[in-house]
Amino acid sequence: MSSPRPRPPALLRAAATLRWPSLLLLVAAAAQLDLRWGTFRQPVTGPLLGLSAMTSAVVLLALPWITRRGAGPRGTACAGLAAAVASLAFTTAVHLRAGHGVSTAYGACEPVALLIVLAFTARHAAAVPAVVGSVALIAAVVSRPLAVEVREGSVIVAFVSTLIAVAVAGAAVTARLVVADRRQREYRIRLEQRVRLARDLHDYVAHHVTGIVVQAQGAGAIADKRPDLVPAALRRIEDTGAEALVSLRRMVGALRADDPGAPLTPPGGMTAVRDLVAEFGAAGVSVRLVEDGPTERLPTDAVDIVHRVVMEALTNIRKHAPACRTVTVRVQVEQRHVVVSVDNDGAARPSAPPGYGLTGLRERVTSAGGSLRTGAGTDGAWQVHARLPLPLPLSPAGAA
Repeated sequence: MSSPRPRPPALLRAAATLRWPSLLLLVAAAAQLDLRWGTFRQPVTGPLLGLSAMTSAVVLLALPWITRRGAGPRGTACAGLAAAVASLAFTTAVHLRAGHGVSTAYGACEPVALLIVLAFTARHAAAVPAVVGSVALIAAVVSRPLAVEVREGSVIVAFVSTLIAVAVAGAAVTARLVVADRRQREYRIRLEQRVRLARDLHDYVAHHVTGIVVQAQGAGAIADKRPDLVPAALRRIEDTGAEALVSLRRMVGALRADDPGAPLTPPGGMTAVRDLVAEFGAAGVSVRLVEDGPTERLPTDAVDIVHRVVMEALTNIRKHAPACRTVTVRVQVEQRHVVVSVDNDGAARPSAPPGYGLTGLRERVTSAGGSLRTGAGTDGAWQVHARLPLPLPLSPAGAA
């Protein structure tokens, strides 16, 4: 059960659409500055600087194509690493060829292009290759100003380049972590919704289906001896099936609702618990409901869990204790807790791994801060005992 992801605002969609063209315009403006400053017209290192800037620009232009071609995070990391290796190689060539006639070996176009590639690599590349590629790109951006000679001006440019490169990489990694955290939350929410749906399907559908099976078995057993009772049994089976269909329709309606937190079944309060006990007693079992304290003033969440505890306990009695003749359901409201217990005189079965119903019920009770205990009591009766905390203390009915 998941809700559709909301569309981002129009302003954010427009910004995302214009992001890539804006980056390309920034690189073009940096290249225009290099042409005006004569960076590529230096007699010794100009051609090398031009080829280096062109290589970085080509890698930058190829990144969207690499993504569309399905190369994925590894292809992005390889592209970033290739740009860094090429830039470092040209830096080495500039250092070897530089002489006294060369003043600088850096411009604006290549650092801007490498910074954009760095951001793209740190944001989209695979984890381990992204680290290698990002470190190599930072080294390429920082080492270029020092290619000709280490002096005050080049050191200042290298220091500023280091700050900018680290800031760009940090921003990209932060965006990556934010997206990963959002995906993890979405996955956790979907998993919780699936578990919740599984619990509700088991609680309601299994309860009704178990009732149908037990009633059908009873009808088959009396068909030969008391055929006059078969029509009544069939009517009860029909009513139970209709209730199962109603529960399924409610669940489907909640799944189709716009609110993902909408309850799969409408709360019925203690009236639903009383109806559940009365329905179970109609099957020929002596069942007694004991209410102690202001049960009508219980919070909706607490009543819902009480209903689930009683439903699961009665369903298990139908399935595993066919010889049971007496059941006692007790709901006791204290000031800060509500206690629900279901006892029956059926024979205790050997210990076995708990089924989905008890597992889901235990998860539901413990998630509300309560405790659940199941097993044979001192008198040999089978017991289901749950204790739930209340958010506020409840005073007895009629108290000021």
